Amino acid sequence: MSDRHTHGHRGHEHGPAPRTSHASGHPHAHPHPHQHPHAHPHPHSRSSPSLRHRLSHLLTPHSHESADKLDSALESSARGMRALWVSLAVLGVTALAQAAVVVVSGSVALLGDTVHNAADALTAVPLGIAFVLGRRAATRRFTYGYGRAEDLAGLAIVLTIAASAAFAAWAAVDRLLDPRPVEHLPAVAVAALVGFVGNEWVARYRIRVGREIGSAALVADGLHARTDGFTSLAVLLGAGGAALGWQLADPVVGLAITAAIVLVLRDAAREVFRRVMDAVDPALVDRAEGAVRAVPGVREVGELRLRWIGHRLRAELAVVVDGEATVRQAHAIAVAAEHALLHAVPRLTGALVHADPAPVPGESDPHLALAHHLTA
Repeated sequence: MSDRHTHGHRGHEHGPAPRTSHASGHPHAHPHPHQHPHAHPHPHSRSSPSLRHRLSHLLTPHSHESADKLDSALESSARGMRALWVSLAVLGVTALAQAAVVVVSGSVALLGDTVHNAADALTAVPLGIAFVLGRRAATRRFTYGYGRAEDLAGLAIVLTIAASAAFAAWAAVDRLLDPRPVEHLPAVAVAALVGFVGNEWVARYRIRVGREIGSAALVADGLHARTDGFTSLAVLLGAGGAALGWQLADPVVGLAITAAIVLVLRDAAREVFRRVMDAVDPALVDRAEGAVRAVPGVREVGELRLRWIGHRLRAELAVVVDGEATVRQAHAIAVAAEHALLHAVPRLTGALVHADPAPVPGESDPHLALAHHLTA
């Protein structure tokens, strides 16, 4: 006896038929005792939707709750979008202020910093597209939805950080080989300080929101803003050294900041790589196992898998139940196990629970028939 139970805590589905139980064969369109938001299919007109409807469907989160509220996953996307818009505005103002000083002073170092800040502001574009795509409902082709777009955006951000490091290194080496005086040092210093403060504020904001909603890409984007803050600090320190008569201060500090950018690049790349490889915090797995083991009727927890899809988690697990339990009883235990997971694991939006009967002495493993399919 075995039973599968799954929930899709998303917006409305387009096309897929109701999933059936692994053993019982009945559709999973039944009421549950726990009070979690559930997606309900609704009829659609067979006529082709208008362009306005398509744009609305793409850009607007969908909700079918009685209070018409966003679920937690869509609310996370909204917070991520808000963080992007706010940081884009702050970095845009910062870059414009620095550009005005570049025109007056002719500082090449400040010009590079301004370019960095503008590029950092523009990284909000791929991440914003990823958040918008992540709001779309799953389809027959993209059955898990579009949350992976965040991972692709994270890769783009890592590449941008790498390009920033390469540009900073090139500018520093060029200045070492061809020293040039910097004019209007007080204005350059103030502009550099503005760049550092603006980038550091944006970095803290993005990293905090990214960690709160579980978006590795937004955290990486925050780390990218921090690298540009370091570049601004290099311009400030270089201007100070130049004011003291040391012409090589700017390029030497630039090389040091390049090394700092490489360290930030390592952290961002590691975080994005782990997300792409479906890595999760082992403590989260332990927490999930403990919650399921506490469910009445669960004798043991078998294989448990957690994976990120964008900034949302999904779970797959097997539980061992009494072999004499009926299909309905096993299904009820699977529902209770999913309920416990939804309460115990933050940002979990769905779980697939497989119920296995407790083994009986002398009985062969019912999964042996699958063994030859699982060997590489």
